[in-house]
Amino acid sequence: MFRQLLLAGLLAAAPLTQAEVVTDTETSEPQITITHDGDATYYEYSINGQLKEIKVVPAVGKPYYLVPAQGSDEFIRVEESQLLIPKWVIFRW
Repeated sequence: MFRQLLLAGLLAAAPLTQAEVVTDTETSEPQITITHDGDATYYEYSINGQLKEIKVVPAVGKPYYLVPAQGSDEFIRVEESQLLIPKWVIFRW
């Protein structure tokens, strides 16, 4: 009887000892800085202090994104976002 209770307790506690601790930096959402210019609005997405992409919304025309090019300090223009973050529209009127 005692062995069965001990075994049941060990099996119940096993998933708790296997759990991975996730730090806040891994689950943090991007920090967004919004700046307005006369012709456009810029949304700068930074994760852990590193600029990941810039969304440019011109006064006239279709929005586009600027993402850092691999291995350089320049940005390239893309039509779709490269970040995998939720961007759901819940209400719109």
